[in-house]
Amino acid sequence: MKKITPFLWFDNNAEEAVAFYTSIFKNSKNGNINPGPGGKPMAVTFEIEGQELIAFNGGPYFKFNEAISLSVDCKTQEEVDDYWEKLSAGGSKGRCGWLKDKYGLSWQIVPSALRQFIGSSDAKRSQQAMAAMMKMDKLDIAALKQAYDAD
Repeated sequence: MKKITPFLWFDNNAEEAVAFYTSIFKNSKNGNINPGPGGKPMAVTFEIEGQELIAFNGGPYFKFNEAISLSVDCKTQEEVDDYWEKLSAGGSKGRCGWLKDKYGLSWQIVPSALRQFIGSSDAKRSQQAMAAMMKMDKLDIAALKQAYDAD
C-alpha cells in the first residue's frame, strides 16, 4: 500500500463502482475485497493507472461533492474524448474539463498540453489559453493551442 491512498465512500455499491472504473482505464486491476457484517463487501481495493484506491460501502451518510476530484492527464484528444464520454455516462458534464460520474465522483479530464499553455512564462499567451479553457466544457487541445498561439 502506498503512503497515501484515496478512500472513496459509497452508499452500498462500491463493487459496482470499482467494476465501472476498472472497465474504463486500460491500466487497472482489482484488489482485495474485505467483508463487513454479514459477509457483504465493506472495502474494495483497486488500482487505476498506478494509483491505488479504496472503495468503501459506508451507507448513505456522506456524498461526494466538488471539494475533491480525480484528475486524468491525457496526452491526446482521443484520450480526452474517450475518458470524457465514458466517465460522464450516467453522470453529468461540467465546465472546464470537469464532470461527475454516475456515482457523483468529480473528475477533471485534462490534456497535458493545457498545463504547458497556462504554465507558460509568456503571460499573454497563457492568459489567452486560460480564457479559451474557461469557455469550454470538454477541453479541446486544438482550440487551446489556437488560443495560445493567437496574436
